[in-house]
Amino acid sequence: QAQLVESGGGTAQAGGSLRLSCAATGGTYNGYAIGWLRQAPGMDREFVGAISWGGGRTRYGDAVKGRFTVTRDNSKYAAYLQMDSLKPEDTAVYYCAASPSLGELPQGTAKYWGQGTQVNVSS
Repeated sequence: QAQLVESGGGTAQAGGSLRLSCAATGGTYNGYAIGWLRQAPGMDREFVGAISWGGGRTRYGDAVKGRFTVTRDNSKYAAYLQMDSLKPEDTAVYYCAASPSLGELPQGTAKYWGQGTQVNVSS
């Protein structure tokens, strides 16, 4: 059964960094784009960033452009979200998602979802 598992969440101070990982297991993700979305309490789910299967195309939400970077290593069936210059408003549950279409991920549409990992940023 296809499954995405996030790790690397935790607490950081404002201005600090965290790196999230997304491990893909139990299925084939060949050709799938991987994305990251987040949801803070009482807020709608927000698109963070996404990367195409080959890694040549990326997209980012306006709130994180220039601070967050999405990468992937297909040999390890993994994707990563490097978060730098963290702000308290980055506090949320972060979800990894996989879609056959890179363009679907900013819309919050995906075929597979992880369970999420909590990120807290203190001021």
